[in-house]
Amino acid sequence: MMAGQSSSAAVAAPDLPENPQELAELTAKVMFDNDPASQALGLAIEHVAPGEARMSMTVRRDMLNGHQTCHGGFIFALADSTFAFACNSRNAATVASGCTIDYLAPGYEGDILTADAKEYSLAGRTGVYDVQVTNQDGKRIAIFRGRSYRIKGQVVGD
Repeated sequence: MMAGQSSSAAVAAPDLPENPQELAELTAKVMFDNDPASQALGLAIEHVAPGEARMSMTVRRDMLNGHQTCHGGFIFALADSTFAFACNSRNAATVASGCTIDYLAPGYEGDILTADAKEYSLAGRTGVYDVQVTNQDGKRIAIFRGRSYRIKGQVVGD
């Protein structure tokens, strides 16, 4: 190892899949394995593909607010995590530069909320993603829009 080189640089990068779908799946697995926040919320990846992701979460008692409905912060976290998996799906390290959410209906204890993220625009280092959150009956709970910015590096192999 050369002076100034970190020990992680000595580890060979894995052979990355050339197939975009396989790369999206590998990227999601690596991200999720390193994402204690999403794990602690009980989020599950339902689908990932280039520019899109779907995740679900069961509303637990400890996620309820004083009105006995799902706290908006948990709905936001579900949408935000799903946005993150969608915008990193091409293995280019990407972060949020801003986001908004509109709450349309409450979620209740035991509801299974699903967030479905789709890439709306990707140009250069920036992207726009729309995320719809629904419950198990297909009722819209929230609409989230995230703006992304690609930073240096990759999720896998960097």
